[in-house]
Order: sequence, then C-alpha cells, then structure tokens
Amino acid sequence: MKFLVSVPASTANLGSGFDALGMALGMYDDVEVASAADGHLSITVDGAGSGDVPLDETHLVVRAVRATGYTGGLALRCRNTIPHARGLGSSAAAIVAGVAAGFTLTGRELDTDALQIAAEFEGHADNAAASLFGGVVVAWSEGECYRAVRMDPDARVRPVVLIPSQESSTKTTRGLLPAEVPHADAAHAAGRAALAVHALTSDPSVLLAATEDRLHQDYREPAWPDTVRVINDLRKLGVPACVSGAGPTVIAFGDLPPEVDVHGFDVRRLDVDKAGVRVRPLD
Repeated sequence: MKFLVSVPASTANLGSGFDALGMALGMYDDVEVASAADGHLSITVDGAGSGDVPLDETHLVVRAVRATGYTGGLALRCRNTIPHARGLGSSAAAIVAGVAAGFTLTGRELDTDALQIAAEFEGHADNAAASLFGGVVVAWSEGECYRAVRMDPDARVRPVVLIPSQESSTKTTRGLLPAEVPHADAAHAAGRAALAVHALTSDPSVLLAATEDRLHQDYREPAWPDTVRVINDLRKLGVPACVSGAGPTVIAFGDLPPEVDVHGFDVRRLDVDKAGVRVRPLD
C-alpha cells in the first residue's frame, strides 16, 4: 500500500478566539506513505525540519500513526513547506498527516475519532481541526472530548502571512500568560470571538474589530516585540492583523500599506484551504 497525504497549514486564535478559532491555509506538507514488511521503519525529510527532526519512532508523524493503532512497518518521505515553530500549525499538520495515514493503513475513514486522537497530542483542537477539515473551525472540549465545527470562509477573506526568521515555542509563550484575566477582558473576548465567526464567514468588513485581542497577544509581546509592532502598525492603518497561533508569524487580511515596515518578514498571500487533509493513492 502506497499513498500521498497532503495536509494544510493552519492559523489559530485569529486574535479574539484564543484556543477556539482556527483556519486552514494554502501551504502544505506532503507525506508519501508506504507500508513496509517486518516492522521496518524508514523516514526521509526534505524542507522544513530537515536535519532537526528525529528519524525514528519519536518522529511526530510516526507517533500519530501509532496512536491510530497501526503497528506495522512504515516508509515515510516527508516534504515540508510549513515553517516550524512559527505559529502556522506545523506540529498539528504532522499529527494530522500521521492520523490520516494511520486511518488509511487500517482501512478506516476519517471520523470524529481522528480529531480526538489529533487534539490529544496538543491539548486543544483548533489547529488540528483546521488541518483536518479545512475552512474555518470553531473548536472546544467537553471534559476530555474534543469537538469542532467547520464553516466555509467568505470568498472575500484574503489572508496574508508575514513570517519572521525568528522561531517561537508554544510552551514558552504559554508560560507568559497570566492565570487570571480581568472580567472586562473576558467579556470583550467573548463578544469579539463571536463577531469573528460572522466576519470570517459572512462579512469581512468587521474583521478589524473582530480580531482585537485582550487575552494573549500583549502578554506575549516580550517573546516577539517586532511581531507586535507590525500588528499595531497595521491596525492603526485599518488593516485587520493579529498573531498567528503562538507566533511569531503575523496574519493580516487585505493589502499591506507600503508605509508599514515589514523588513525581516517573509510576506506571502495564501488562499484559505477549504478541503483539509487529502489522501490519494500512488502507483
């Protein structure tokens, strides 16, 4: 059995929807998967992470495959274009690729168990759900059960990502967040997150207000001050902008004013991926 898994990048939070909102982006990691005899494991990695990620059972794709119950041999060839540790869901993409591969190897269709398995790796489902289902997602948990709903993005939603060379650890930036926030900030987040769902799916004209955050971005500024500077400069000029996931990538919507200094950022306009993870057979 041989097949190709293609999985999109993702952005999470989208400003106000901390750990709840996600969106799939048209940037992809591809994993060629083949079953192998006698439990043999082989992994090659090209692109992002090459030379850095492990090439054994601790590789994230392999760990996700094993989590689905597949214990047989594997031959993986990973071609990665999603930058690592930039807030574009590279780890979620690897996990989703592994889950999709494991389900295919065991003859199962992707279902709600796939999201559960993927989300358990990270402890939240926003990035994983976006990479699994595509489009815009709202994710939540009920006890230890992870859930998500998918929605189609409005055709006028035009994301631009600004990717710095600096890496950022989700674990580190989460450590900068306070244990409690003021009630007013929590209420603000609830209203703006609800507005963000409307903005992303029906009316992008209100994205500037919808992406305003009080829960996480300012607390994390010490980790990536240039990111926050660019976001503030864009927002002052009316461009909706926020941190992508745990940063330090900026995601914005619309055209970038030339007066905003984006030196040091790799600027890319991306489509919103609407399909999520794809699996197709190879000869």
